[in-house]
Amino acid sequence: MKVLLTGATGFVGSHLAEALQRHGDEVTALVRTPRKAEALGPLGVRVVPGDLDHAASLAGAVEGQDIVYHVAGLVAAGSEREFMRCNRDGTASLVAAARRAAVSRFVLVSSMAAGGPADRGRPLTGAEPARPVTAYGRSKLAGEAAVRTGGLPWVIVRPPAVYGPRDREVLKVFRMARLGVAPVFGDGSQQLSAVHGADLADALVAAATAAGTVGNIYYACHPEVTTSAEFVRAVGAAMGRRVALVPVPAPVGRALLAVTEASAKMTGQITILTRDKANEFFQDAWTGDPGPLTRDSGWRATHDLKSGLADTYRWYRNARWL
Repeated sequence: MKVLLTGATGFVGSHLAEALQRHGDEVTALVRTPRKAEALGPLGVRVVPGDLDHAASLAGAVEGQDIVYHVAGLVAAGSEREFMRCNRDGTASLVAAARRAAVSRFVLVSSMAAGGPADRGRPLTGAEPARPVTAYGRSKLAGEAAVRTGGLPWVIVRPPAVYGPRDREVLKVFRMARLGVAPVFGDGSQQLSAVHGADLADALVAAATAAGTVGNIYYACHPEVTTSAEFVRAVGAAMGRRVALVPVPAPVGRALLAVTEASAKMTGQITILTRDKANEFFQDAWTGDPGPLTRDSGWRATHDLKSGLADTYRWYRNARWL
């Protein structure tokens, strides 16, 4: 298969590039900064400079492709308008270019934030009405709408928390846990689903190639459900450390996030830690049911949290990130 991959220089995209190589696909990566794509060279990935705002580069990138994997997206922005410009409008532009090129399938890597939080003990399947609670989630849902109405065979995958080698977000948890103490929002009882980066990449390939997945929204995760407190303790256990948890009540957490957001604005920076993000941090559950994807594609996650975090820790040590 000839496939186009956006976001190949990011954490999820890099794992997907490796999975596509194992699958024997001919991969083209649309990359804004070719210098950042040097690691793709050994994988045999063809790099095409361009971005989602440039129609000519999109047209050239999608020409002759069988499948488009759209991983690129904005996770931090200064406003909802900025989120929409990338996650909705950029996606719509790529879909339009893919439609003109008669691509046979469009796979969107969305986010659990697009579907919104789950009720405790009731993981989402993808069939429920979406109820995002942040600007980011609303922009990802708008991107989904652009895909669903774009006139192409499509599949949408909503990952939960993704971790694994090369991830810099969970790395922050490892660094705090190494000190023996780590904060948790609320009382630590928030229920969570998670997926290892390599497992997510395999899920995306399965979703793109199985006959029965077209026109469906899936949650790709391990069926294990943990809590935010258990997740932090599991990170500590992967390093052989006991971690003391510091609960952060909602009023305190929201105040701290307001300070973080204001500080970032004062220095001209963008942060994911905003007041709006508190609407995700203090929900009861962010859980998904991988059963529908397993049913339709045969995919199953191979890393539970214990083995996945151990693998992640080994990689961090070997790469000297810890």
